[in-house]
Amino acid sequence: MDRKSKILEAVSNGTLGFAEAVARLAAAEGAVADLGVAKIDHARMARCGMPEFVYGAGKNVEQLLTIVPEILRRNGSVLVTRVEPAAGRALLEKVPQGIHDAQAKVFAVRNSARELHGNVAVVSAGTSDLGVALEAKYTLEECGVRSELVTDVGVAGIERLFASLDRLRRADVCIVIAGMEGALPSVVGGLVRVPVIAVPTSVGYGASFGGLAALLGMLNSCAAGVTVVNVDNGFGAACAAARIINCREK
Repeated sequence: MDRKSKILEAVSNGTLGFAEAVARLAAAEGAVADLGVAKIDHARMARCGMPEFVYGAGKNVEQLLTIVPEILRRNGSVLVTRVEPAAGRALLEKVPQGIHDAQAKVFAVRNSARELHGNVAVVSAGTSDLGVALEAKYTLEECGVRSELVTDVGVAGIERLFASLDRLRRADVCIVIAGMEGALPSVVGGLVRVPVIAVPTSVGYGASFGGLAALLGMLNSCAAGVTVVNVDNGFGAACAAARIINCREK
């Protein structure tokens, strides 16, 4: 009897508790890699439909240089978000096949053989919101989801949005990103029938309060069914969109 079967048998006969069994199964299957500086959850794709990501903010270069190769070794791709410029340069030197996008604040190694599915429109109000939009786009790709950028279509020149409306209506999900007063997701929510995920950004003058005004505006949207994530959280919006796409693809 293999190790996994013995653990399950112990649960069945009551000699091993559930929590301990889960921990032992994770260790038995190599689902968790303990690197000392981090524990890598290699089972996340099977469990949640998306891989283990790396949040770069707060991690030093040495920690990132330990974590990234481990995920890359198992997955064939990796995405690090909120990467500082120095860390991005160090990662690129260590992993030259990667991409360091300073505007998106990401480091990514793409799997060119991965088949992308679905179609998410990543819509940004202004060029100043593009970094958040690009973070969403990289995240969608790492989740195996196809995306299309629709940029600089904010409400101050709303005819630009109407000119792109066919692209939004063809999408399976729209991620809509805006700062200032955060009006764009409400407009899009009143024009399309697909799920709309709103992302407030910290773009704006003093009374925008670092994105709080946009966040409150989106939470109070009069367009029914608009979902809102946190300020500047293109990553979180992309993960939500990927979950929607994965459910549709079942």
